[in-house]
Amino acid sequence: MTAPAPTASPITRSTPARRSFSRFNRLPVLTPDRSLDSLTLGFLKALEKEGKFSGEIHADFPSRLINATDNSVYQVMPTAVLQPRNRNDINVVMELAGREEFSEVKITPRGGGTGTNGQSLNNTITLDTSKHLNNILGFDAEKGLVHVEPGVVLDQLNAWLKPHGFFFPPAVSTASRATIGGMIGSDSSGKGSRIYGKTSHYINDMTTVLIDGTDFRTHAMSAADAAEIMARDDRTGRLYRKIHDEIMPCRDQINAIFPEMNRGLTGYNLKEAVSDQGDMNLSFLIAGAEGSLGMVKEITLRVIPLPKHKAVTVVRYDSFDSALRHVGTLVQFDPVAIESIDDKVMELAKQDESWHLLGKLLGTEDSSVPTRGFNVVEFVGETPEDVAAKQSELRAHLEANPNADYAPIGFVQATDPTQIAAIWSIRAKSVGLLGNLEGKRRATPFVEDTAVPPENLADFIAEFRALLDAEGLDYGMFGHVDVGCLHVRPLLDMCDKQDEARLRRVSDRVVDLTKKYNGLIWGEHGKGFRGEYSPTYFGPELYDVLKRIKEAFDPEGQLNPGKIASPYSKNTPITAIDAAPMRGQLDRQIEDRLRDEYLNATRCNGNGACFNWDLMDAMCPSYKVTRDRVHSPKGRAGLVREWIRQLSVGTDPRNQDLAVINARDFSHDVYDAMAGCLSCKACAGQCPVKVDIPEMKSRFLEAYHTRYKRPVKDYVIAQLESIAPLMAKAPLLFNSLQSIPPMPWIFKSLIGLTDLPKLSRQSVRSALRKRGIGKFKLADLEALSSEDRAKSVVLLQDCFTSHYDIDVFTAHIDLLQKLGYRVFVPPYRPNGKALHVKGFLKRFDYQARQNDIVYGRLAKTGVPLIGIEASVTLTYRQEYAQRLGTDRPDYRVNLFHEWLAAEITENRLTLPASSGNAGGTAPATLFPHCTEKTSIPDVSVKWQKIFEAFGIKLATEKTGCCGMAGVYGHETRHQETSRALYDQSWKKKVDATGLDNMLVTGYSCRCQVARFEGAKPKHPVEYLAKLVS
Repeated sequence: MTAPAPTASPITRSTPARRSFSRFNRLPVLTPDRSLDSLTLGFLKALEKEGKFSGEIHADFPSRLINATDNSVYQVMPTAVLQPRNRNDINVVMELAGREEFSEVKITPRGGGTGTNGQSLNNTITLDTSKHLNNILGFDAEKGLVHVEPGVVLDQLNAWLKPHGFFFPPAVSTASRATIGGMIGSDSSGKGSRIYGKTSHYINDMTTVLIDGTDFRTHAMSAADAAEIMARDDRTGRLYRKIHDEIMPCRDQINAIFPEMNRGLTGYNLKEAVSDQGDMNLSFLIAGAEGSLGMVKEITLRVIPLPKHKAVTVVRYDSFDSALRHVGTLVQFDPVAIESIDDKVMELAKQDESWHLLGKLLGTEDSSVPTRGFNVVEFVGETPEDVAAKQSELRAHLEANPNADYAPIGFVQATDPTQIAAIWSIRAKSVGLLGNLEGKRRATPFVEDTAVPPENLADFIAEFRALLDAEGLDYGMFGHVDVGCLHVRPLLDMCDKQDEARLRRVSDRVVDLTKKYNGLIWGEHGKGFRGEYSPTYFGPELYDVLKRIKEAFDPEGQLNPGKIASPYSKNTPITAIDAAPMRGQLDRQIEDRLRDEYLNATRCNGNGACFNWDLMDAMCPSYKVTRDRVHSPKGRAGLVREWIRQLSVGTDPRNQDLAVINARDFSHDVYDAMAGCLSCKACAGQCPVKVDIPEMKSRFLEAYHTRYKRPVKDYVIAQLESIAPLMAKAPLLFNSLQSIPPMPWIFKSLIGLTDLPKLSRQSVRSALRKRGIGKFKLADLEALSSEDRAKSVVLLQDCFTSHYDIDVFTAHIDLLQKLGYRVFVPPYRPNGKALHVKGFLKRFDYQARQNDIVYGRLAKTGVPLIGIEASVTLTYRQEYAQRLGTDRPDYRVNLFHEWLAAEITENRLTLPASSGNAGGTAPATLFPHCTEKTSIPDVSVKWQKIFEAFGIKLATEKTGCCGMAGVYGHETRHQETSRALYDQSWKKKVDATGLDNMLVTGYSCRCQVARFEGAKPKHPVEYLAKLVS
């Protein structure tokens, strides 16, 4: 059954009309086609039966679906996904595929899955090396060589090399998830390539597995050594002879045709694989081949010493054209890199977590002339004096030539590593930031890595912009202007058939334009589905050489078919850019209302920021602990996207065979993926396009449970905020009941909850009475004079600190009173966070509206509203706004540290003396809550400023998730995962810091530490309250 493509409705900030499900309008059963073709099924059975393959075999629908997309416009469903556990598994797979009975089996490699042109997408078996083959095998500092597996992530490698004083130079913006194998497949490069070159220039030697399972080792060799290999009568000897005999007669033609450019990517690099003298290095042939010649198994890379010092000059211009035309001047000062960013990207950067470090630094706020373009110029050196001299030379030139052609309107210079990192962070996130633009049209990669000789760049871009303007397309621009490579992302709505047609029209014209300026359409991001343009650049004779080389390596065309070249004798067509299935073609089947309700699902552009390798980064703990991409934000968004498409299209009731064969309801697949989500909201804070999985999860659960029963634990958790005040009236009784057998067993086995926290013995009422705080009356707030109002605060209660951690609650009151503030404490009100997490959205909406009424009235008094627990306080800003839209009272609940930092900055309070932390004791160390640090990126900076104002030194610790996340860690089904997350991210740092020196802002984090360490660490306010006299 098919549905007509709906007309997309405009995106607004108001609450969208929702397609509601209920007991009377239940969620339908969804049965997608999960069947496998007989050839794939036979191959997988043989692989399993022979018992040589130790890796993972996935033929399930969700795993295949998640591997059907990357960062491109395409969606191509693989037939299965294989994840080798050791390097020999690659040989096993390739040997089996090389047998005659499986000669029709096709295989495509996959690394980080961040390709922008579908390099790793194909209707074949996917061989994913990212999950297990991510080991650094050895390092020789004397020779500057590191031995790695293909699944090692670029940032992982450089973090490992840093203590040794080395780094791997090719830089890509997706470095936190791009794998070395993927970088070899695309022969990647990025910032600094004018000096450092491409990935292929750093391959010392490499082992590639051929289609028959043979290891094929490549490295640089002299003509004499190559002749010895060519004399052999084995597979390797025959390959070397074939390649030599194909390339050597064409050397003059190759030198004439291949562009003399830093970014002269060609796919099979004929120019550098065999030299004019007959020297051979076939690593150049395989690098850039996108897995179409063989599967990379292990690599020894050359690495170089880290530059000891860096400095950056950010130069501003009144037009982007001036920025481009001024590059020739800047290059004369020999920087390691020059990167351009247009004003559209920089405007979007103001929403990013790094902007708090950049806003004033860039100098745009005080400029009388609007900034339309930026050039970021980086210098490196062995000493501070080296980089200072280079900076001074550039500064002197810019100051002496203010009226020169294309002169900038201003510039700033930075040497602070934190500021430099923030500047490059914005550049690295440019792709994602453009994806955050409002509207139906999204920044779309398909002509985003054009490259021309640098001296031609400005003229080329002027024509490029005119081409896009003629199509009525907006666009963002950024990139490596010192090497003539600029990333241009036109904004297209790929659900619109007319915009889909523009992809072909614009691509064809850009190919002609790059040819005109002696460049290429693919400057650094590989070919993928753009391989059809290869004959345009190579010409028919050299393209036949590529096809014959392809046939020598892969005679049946089994490896990443349809890309770059097909075997000469097969003459199989290359997949055209508009022939591969596209995401937009599927998205246009989704009903308008469902698309609006689950907007984040379709906005996910596959940039893969959620695959961040760093265990000490907060982004998606469930992915980090499982290494299963189904359990990542991208994976969950992809499942929801397919789920709403299936809801829109429906299942054909006439096809009973399909319903029987694929009996499992697809909603169960989505539910299983969502069950692992901790609702920590790290994705919402860190994803460049702000894909908020917890919000999607809540909406999904509400719909899912119209058909399927809720577990008992969900009702218990949802009621926690309401029943906690009742239990708090008799804390000893309920704490005892919780511990007396068989109650722990009942909770763990029947309800699904374990290790529940104990209620505080002291009540809020007695704590307030002890501190002279009487019953709350709104009239008392309203009666305050302006002077008294300035020294008053309203401290809002939350379930956790009021009923389970009263010492933290009272510490806030104590510190506020010591600072001279009058504290008002309104009656406790449930916040609704637990209702939202478990998908009780109607009840959540009601609770939110009631709280809006109450807190809106409080806010009108002008007295600041302060919250303690981050996950609760941020709900007032985030979930309330998401659910209720803009028609709400105008109030803001600040976290305590936000409010106090502002008071200190504005000099609104006089700090009393403190005993400090001098005297040889270890400094206190802050462990911020995940939700807090991803939603408020400068949380650690603010706490440090607060402590500094008190004369106290505060260190900060970078950690990932502790594994508790509200009540996630108390759910029985999550016990192993919760413990694994704690051990993975927190355990070693807790041991190193010591409980006495830890200051932990999150209640759930403090509970998790107490659960595994036997004692609860302090909140930073407890620490301050104790020190302040």
